Amino acid sequence: MTERTESPTASFQDGDAIGTIGASAVSGNKDHRSPTCLIVEDDSTMRHLVTSYLEDHDIHAISTSRLSEAVGLIARHQPDLVVLDLRLGQEDGLDLLREIRASSDVPVIITTGHRREEIDRVVGLELGADDYITKPFGLRELLARIRAVLRRREPGQPAAGQRDAGKGRCRFGNWQLDRKNRRLTSLRGEPVALTKGEYALLMAFIDAPQRPLSREHLLQATRVHEDVFDRSIDVQVLRLRRKLEADPNSPSIIRTERGIGYVFTLPVQQL
Repeated sequence: MTERTESPTASFQDGDAIGTIGASAVSGNKDHRSPTCLIVEDDSTMRHLVTSYLEDHDIHAISTSRLSEAVGLIARHQPDLVVLDLRLGQEDGLDLLREIRASSDVPVIITTGHRREEIDRVVGLELGADDYITKPFGLRELLARIRAVLRRREPGQPAAGQRDAGKGRCRFGNWQLDRKNRRLTSLRGEPVALTKGEYALLMAFIDAPQRPLSREHLLQATRVHEDVFDRSIDVQVLRLRRKLEADPNSPSIIRTERGIGYVFTLPVQQL
């Protein structure tokens, strides 16, 4: 599909009407420009409806149906947000999400189908998606979610992983973390790659070391969507243990507190 901005020609039910959000979504930007949103969706009708609706509400929309084109559009246009369908025919939207998160912190809202794809939503959030919405969805709800995600990226509302950038470096056990560069290394200088979800979880732990933290607290700290079952936190903890623990099957750094949640056992030294 060729790169384009779709014209706003579709009509909607009264319940989908909502005021423009351009100024409020990007308040704090000196030029008050309209945000740019990339829609990655293989259903041409859905793609047209979404792009038209966003254009009607002061959001510049570009769209594609192919993962290969999406990478180029992100590089050229540097969108403020990506709405990504996880089911793109024979292609897997999670592959694009991994590629995005390897090099960019652009906000991503994933769209999924039926409840049987719940595991995709969990994996998508753990890979670094900022939110999700389940089909069929109302355009008004999508707009509200886009507005909420963009608002979190306003000046004074930094993204997860950036909010602690000014705090410098810290050390715990055999690990050192450079918050400014989001870089975790062993004391031998070996880097360890963290997903956005793993990094946010680690931040929650080292901001409250040696204190039991509930799953609900960790869900909020990592911004996992509230109606994703809380076992998703257990999956994130398991993955973080595999990167930090000498023996993940017998963890000593992130210990389970039965009936409560987890505790980060190491003291944290600010450098």
